[in-house]
Amino acid sequence: MLTVPHILTEVSAIIATKSRPTALQRTFHSLAIQSVQPMAIIVVDASVDSDTRDICERRTQELGSEVQWIKAQEQGAAAQRNQGVTLAKQQMILFFDDDIIFEPNCIALLWQALHAETRLGGASATILNQRYQTPGVPSRLMFTLLNGARENSFAGKVIGPAINLLPEDRDDLPDIVPVEWLNTTCTMYRREALPSPPFDSFFRGYSLMEDLALSIRVAERGWKLANVRRARIFHDSQRGEHKSDVAARAEMELINRHYIMTKVLRKCGYTDYVRLVGWEFFQLAALSSSSSGRKQLLSHIAGRLRAARKIVSG
Repeated sequence: MLTVPHILTEVSAIIATKSRPTALQRTFHSLAIQSVQPMAIIVVDASVDSDTRDICERRTQELGSEVQWIKAQEQGAAAQRNQGVTLAKQQMILFFDDDIIFEPNCIALLWQALHAETRLGGASATILNQRYQTPGVPSRLMFTLLNGARENSFAGKVIGPAINLLPEDRDDLPDIVPVEWLNTTCTMYRREALPSPPFDSFFRGYSLMEDLALSIRVAERGWKLANVRRARIFHDSQRGEHKSDVAARAEMELINRHYIMTKVLRKCGYTDYVRLVGWEFFQLAALSSSSSGRKQLLSHIAGRLRAARKIVSG
């Protein structure tokens, strides 16, 4: 049985949001029944209306955390999170999305993991509806080629040109599993492990893969990373502008992956680019194997071509 306080004074939670008050309200409700809550929740809002602010000011009755609403100075997940961190006062920083549902004791288990291992810089929750799936033969072959070596499992790894794979959840695994990267869907970091600012200014708008860049930089500073299997959330992913424009998302994905490959992982050799091109063609081939993917194939190609031209032009 957990013996932890109802309010955890060491944690500041940061939420970047824009025009999703209903989802945020659900997240607050699930947070309110946690055995441990952050001392402070900082909501950095890029909405044009006051609906999100109203929710933060009313807040859920059972929520013991202090909720601070601030207007985003710059729209974008990375920029909004950076803005929130500047106001955080606690020694633990919890990043989570505005559209998640916490399972019981999630925050308590993350907090316990960080306090049990002093060199653990960050710990992520398991996303119940987004998990590592055992790859088929074509995917395993591609992962092996990108990685340059065989692995019993590629779960939680960063391979080749910044390909990041989700952690897996199996009963034969320990409760705390070492990984090579962390998402920001729900992850708690030790403040001293974070660079300043945490997120690179390169990442704009939806800031795809900004979490990968951050966790790699934390690991480079000598900190361990882990997934806490029994700290669980459901990601009730909401529609957004970044999801409706398939070509723009495909463009951002390739540009951001190239940035992480060359600037964060410092992989700039000929073979690195060959692997990057191979991965992009592999993704297009995977899309063409389903009817839904084929409907979006031309948009994916257009986005990647735009990205390639920008990368070549510098």
